[in-house]
Amino acid sequence: MKTKSILVASLIILSLVFIGLQILKQEVYASGTRTLILLLLTALCCFEGKVKKGYFFLFLVTFSLAELLNFVAWFVTPEFRASLDYFYFIGNGLYILSYVFLIIEVIKNLNIRDVIAKFPVHIIILVVLDIFCVTIVTDTTKGTLSISEYSLEFVYNTVIMSLLTIAVINYIYKDDKKAMNLLVGSIFIVFSEIIQLAYFYVIDFNVLNVLCSLLLVLAFLFLYLHARLPDIDQEALLEDPEPIEA
Repeated sequence: MKTKSILVASLIILSLVFIGLQILKQEVYASGTRTLILLLLTALCCFEGKVKKGYFFLFLVTFSLAELLNFVAWFVTPEFRASLDYFYFIGNGLYILSYVFLIIEVIKNLNIRDVIAKFPVHIIILVVLDIFCVTIVTDTTKGTLSISEYSLEFVYNTVIMSLLTIAVINYIYKDDKKAMNLLVGSIFIVFSEIIQLAYFYVIDFNVLNVLCSLLLVLAFLFLYLHARLPDIDQEALLEDPEPIEA
């Protein structure tokens, strides 16, 4: 319990330091701090029993590897990656894989047939919105990225929006605290990614970078809270509802 308390306290302090470094435009130190935060959060999950055994743990590990790679990239000379930015493709590939693990974590606890039967209209509307949003957001990078980089960004944004869509459906279907935490965390992730895209390709305004970092910290807070809560069997609830008091 003492080790867990130290980890939690360290995460809070490092999160504040991370935001402060972003405000001061200390990108290298901020990247290192962000990596350390993810590594400590992964370590914290090792004290959470169930959390360290599921896809959420794989999500954290893969995301941490991507952050570690980004941090190492600060110390690599531009000449080393002149022909092809391996760090860009491998790093973003790891981010995509991490979000796929998170999506699997949600889907495995859903009755897909029941969801489709109950919410066909919701799903169609959300898919149409996803296509629209992914196209609009990714188009902001046109003229800046190569074809391969643009394709990777398109896949990245598709996965992000898919996560949000599944989180919305999951909340509508389950309507509990665990699903709410996932939805809020997913919303923060999507807004963080959109703001980061604007910061990289539209306007170099440090406030956007700070806001992106703040949203990411909040996203991981809610995702961690989501992972800690036990899953509720919806079918069991329907078969054995709580008695209504007179």
